Order: sequence, then structure tokens, then C-alpha cells
Amino acid sequence: MDYIAVREADFVFQEEYDQLRQNSGENGAVVCFSGLVREMGVTDQTQAMHIEHYPGMTEKSLQTIIDQARVRWPLSQVRIIHRVGRLNAGDQIVFVGVSSQHREAAFDACRFLMDYLKTEAPFWKKEITPEGDIWVEANEKDAVAREQWKN
Repeated sequence: MDYIAVREADFVFQEEYDQLRQNSGENGAVVCFSGLVREMGVTDQTQAMHIEHYPGMTEKSLQTIIDQARVRWPLSQVRIIHRVGRLNAGDQIVFVGVSSQHREAAFDACRFLMDYLKTEAPFWKKEITPEGDIWVEANEKDAVAREQWKN
């Protein structure tokens, strides 16, 4: 069972975790990740971030990433929430959670999902600074993290 949401509204971490625990009699693990907007980005004066996406295409891309994870690991549930619009420093930006029978699968799948989300999902990020807006380029560190899963 997969849940994908791309929205402006914030999420409640505990509620998302609770959803992953429902009907989980056979599961032994739930692993969740929540990403936050950092104060420092391209410059050290980032006030906020504005995230754009292409509706429909983004959700399809996220489902493809989940499908790839499901081929690799036995997952019961997967939940991905990614926020769009204006987000201030400290705001939650993304939630990725998985449930599985085994902790190894849950940990690995959660990390895989984030690594691929950061590099494959069609989100465009703009940092808002006192000097003006700056589009954020792809991060080499994220590309390296994704490459580890190709072996």
C-alpha cells in the first residue's frame, strides 16, 4: 500500500508514523525520515525556499521510485509526502516512511527512496535571500548517494 502526496500543507510526523503501523501484525520495522528546510543553502542568508513541481508528473515519478524500491525489498507500506510552495527555515519539507518485516529492508528502502527522490523527482527549488532569489542546482553529493544503489 503506497501513499503519495505533493502538497503545500504541513504533515504531522506522528500521524504518518501511525499510518505505517496500522495493520502491521507481520511487520517488525517502521523507518521514517523527515527533512527540514535549512537556514543555510546556496548562501548563508537563506530566508525561505520556494518549491515548484509539475502536477501529475511528480506523483508518477515518485511512484516509479517506490516501484523500484519494492523490487529490491519486501515492503508492506510506503508513504511519501513532499511539500511545495513557500517554506521557511525549520519547516518540514519531506516525509518518507516504510514498513517491512525486517529492519534491514526498512532502513535500506527508506534511504534508497530519499536518495532517488533527491535526484530523480521533478522538483525545482528556489532559495529566497535578501539579495534576491537563487535557483538551486543539483547537488553532487546527492548524485553520489544515488549511485551507490546502482550496484
